[in-house]
Amino acid sequence: MTVAITRDVSPRFNECEITHIDRTPIDVEVARAQHHEYVNALASLGCQIVELSAEADLPDSVFVEDTAFILPEVAVITRPGADSRKPETESIIRALSPHRALVHVAAPATVDGGDVLVLGHDIYVGISTRSNAAAIEQLRELLDVYGYKVTGVMMHDCLHLKTALTKVDDNTVLINPNWVDTSHFKDFDWIEVDPSEPFAANCLPVNGQIIYPTSFPKTRAKLEARGYKIQAVTVDELAKAEGAVTCCSLIISQ
Repeated sequence: MTVAITRDVSPRFNECEITHIDRTPIDVEVARAQHHEYVNALASLGCQIVELSAEADLPDSVFVEDTAFILPEVAVITRPGADSRKPETESIIRALSPHRALVHVAAPATVDGGDVLVLGHDIYVGISTRSNAAAIEQLRELLDVYGYKVTGVMMHDCLHLKTALTKVDDNTVLINPNWVDTSHFKDFDWIEVDPSEPFAANCLPVNGQIIYPTSFPKTRAKLEARGYKIQAVTVDELAKAEGAVTCCSLIISQ
């Protein structure tokens, strides 16, 4: 069974944190409709949906990925880098507790789940405006007992590591090589984003298919040419808050 934890869009979504793109007005109702489409796509791929209520006082809280990351053995509760987002973990702790033992990142460390890429027993953490070196050291201490190696990755010009690359399958990454130190990923097969679609490197594999935005048709064609089956979703309104398809769920394989 696959469980997907999601959270509805906050009515204060227009007050979201913005770092690497220009702020533009967000139509909250359109964003909410797109989020529902995304949740329906997860359900159509066999996920049991656990949808949390919108948090009126937490504008970014639809992006549940940043509050935790899930391993087979344990779930890691993060400490988000933006102060406005730190309270988001409280309800996520309650939602994850039935599914995994929990470990917690603590001050002075900060880390967003969007900066954490798990490829087998290698965990790559983007060193960003949201995730710091102290988090990498803590994660090494927390996860060494489970056999994980944690590596910091330099990146630039984007919010999170998973803006620059994401897992397609165990051997393949979707990558914008202009935004990340690629030396860590030389042993993986690369699918490079189309140069005209720099934000196209974020995809979400679920149960043998890939949830992927409609906004990046050229990169989507590259994925399809390699035989990957795409479940397309429209998330351009969510993207105005620097969101992408991995951001809006926590996927738990039972």
